[in-house]
Amino acid sequence: MGADLSSPPLLSAVGVSVGYHGDAVLREVNLTIHRGEFWFFLGGNGAGKTTLVRALLGLLPLIAGRIDTYPNGPLFTRTGFVPQRCDLNPSLPTTVREFVTLGLVGLRVSRAERVRRLGWALDTVGLAGLEQRSYWALSGGQRQRCLIARALIREPHLLLLDEPTTGLDPQAEHALFETLRRLHQSEGRTIVVVTHDIGLALRYGTHAAFFDGATVEAGPIEAILTRERLQHAFGPTATTGYGGASLGGHP
Repeated sequence: MGADLSSPPLLSAVGVSVGYHGDAVLREVNLTIHRGEFWFFLGGNGAGKTTLVRALLGLLPLIAGRIDTYPNGPLFTRTGFVPQRCDLNPSLPTTVREFVTLGLVGLRVSRAERVRRLGWALDTVGLAGLEQRSYWALSGGQRQRCLIARALIREPHLLLLDEPTTGLDPQAEHALFETLRRLHQSEGRTIVVVTHDIGLALRYGTHAAFFDGATVEAGPIEAILTRERLQHAFGPTATTGYGGASLGGHP
């Protein structure tokens, strides 16, 4: 299922400058995300990826420009967010069901709807039947999928993941991104992944935002992740070693 270009964009950043205490981290950012697109926010540490995410979610005031959302209103209420790590107290006994239903905080949902959403979210990430399992007894990969289920239970317009593969082994990373691929292709979910991994973007993404200095170049992935741009940012060896992914397209 491809992007829906016939409807208004899910969100647009127009001439956005954003930072802290009046000092801009990013300047003149222009970015448009449509439903059904799979975005990757790419760049080094301190390049401003998290700063832009906070601005898009309405958690950081803009210095200049505007962010438009459709339908109107804060995007945060219609977003499922998957953080890098879970800050839940490990001494607190928590079942998978309890952990995932935390994603419904702030939403008015009936008991029957809670049960339906929980079953759907767990089935989607491959954890069906584990509702009563201790969250702390899960593997690292299963915990990461629990975080995704916690975001999905909101049935969000946008699924936003911040460095979701941190600490995962290659097998768990592959399983995680195959789950995201199914969500994107089968259900048309709009997904944004914040990562350093250009190979993942080339393998799974449709669009990319490339953070370099205080600027962001955004658009279709084949137009953004060019050989010239990668070599300028990372050096002459930047276009090798990405698991067979080709700069000219998708494997």
